[in-house]
Amino acid sequence: MHLPKVTIVIPFYNCPYIEQAIQSALNQTYPNIEIVVVDDGSTRHAERIQPYAHKINYIGKANGGTASALNYGIRISSGEYFAWLSSDDLFYPHKIARQMEYMLARNAQISYTSFDLINEYNAITGRHVATSFRNVIEFYSSLHNSNPINGCTVIMKKQTIEALGYFDENLPFTHDYDLWLRAILTGYDFHYIHEPLTLYRWHSNMGTMRHRPAIDLEVAATRSRYKHSLEHYLYRLTH
Repeated sequence: MHLPKVTIVIPFYNCPYIEQAIQSALNQTYPNIEIVVVDDGSTRHAERIQPYAHKINYIGKANGGTASALNYGIRISSGEYFAWLSSDDLFYPHKIARQMEYMLARNAQISYTSFDLINEYNAITGRHVATSFRNVIEFYSSLHNSNPINGCTVIMKKQTIEALGYFDENLPFTHDYDLWLRAILTGYDFHYIHEPLTLYRWHSNMGTMRHRPAIDLEVAATRSRYKHSLEHYLYRLTH
């Protein structure tokens, strides 16, 4: 059976964990993957990538932010599907295989999963860290207040993100939240797999910690921008 190619896009900017992320991508049991590392103008830790250069597609570009790096990687990718792996996170070896098995069986365009938490020493500090929803209405309603989807658990068809217009590069922090909302309002279904397939690293130097006030402001603005559209969409689903 032919298995479609999945491109793992790893945006990289001055991250000391990059080689662990690359190794976790190389360790995938799924047989048809491409790994694209997009260096978003880094000034530190790029030497950590060199031992893997012959096994990956390593691209450098001027600094433009995570959304810019993701879009760049997706555009040059040759995979039919793409997965996003942050440079400080890890995939379990069976992540792509398990998720693609699920998606292909259901002809899913987008899926996301639960995840485990790790610290800077790779010790697991939390398991199954994802909110489960009883139904699709509860899931959509949750998007009024927050982003319940960890971007590094998502696999999406490349043609889907092309149709949606890629990540918004004007949003430094909520490009993922914005894309999920656009996808839902366009009519795409998000399939959830209640299995932790990604290790999400929580550490003191992560952007989520360092930029919390700016993130909160951008989340509020994104939420406000889609508030009425989402309310209208939910009303149509429930009436």
